[in-house]
Amino acid sequence: MTENVFEKMAERYDTAERKSLAQIITKEIEPEFHGKIMDYGSGTGLVSLPLAHQAEELILVDAAENMLAVAEHKIQQQRLTNARVLHADFTNGAPKISVDTIMMSLVLLHIPDTKKILTELFELLPKGGKLLIVDFMKNSSVRHPKVHSGFDPAELTSRLKTIGFSKVNIHDFYHGEKIFMNQAADLFLATCYK
Repeated sequence: MTENVFEKMAERYDTAERKSLAQIITKEIEPEFHGKIMDYGSGTGLVSLPLAHQAEELILVDAAENMLAVAEHKIQQQRLTNARVLHADFTNGAPKISVDTIMMSLVLLHIPDTKKILTELFELLPKGGKLLIVDFMKNSSVRHPKVHSGFDPAELTSRLKTIGFSKVNIHDFYHGEKIFMNQAADLFLATCYK
């Protein structure tokens, strides 16, 4: 089994830079944040926990137990009664969860088989359900064996529609310096309806 580097980073994950980027992402997804929501690859909850008060239920899912321990501590500190954590790696099969919306923020770039994970998430959603993906636009300056170098909107739209999503809207919403493997990059939000 491959070592999960996020297990080792958990206690020091919430840096000033990550918090700042998370706030930008949180603001962008806020209008879509309602109902029963799953934050897939939630990490410590930097993006979703500030919006927990808008959700009927918030489930933070991650494959790194140490990240979820930090998230659980935040949930208890904030006395959130509608949020919980779930340790799971959907690349090895998804547990049955009932949600209206699934979000993944800066997660897809870490998953080798994007078609498989997107299919798993599609299967979890009800008809009319929504998948929100925040990630980096394709960036030729980024080359790393363990991450995708961002995503081309046309290619991602095609993949999502092939999986079964009926409507996909992708727009970029932020440009930052040194935010993607120390390179300048653009963030996009893909809103995908089943």
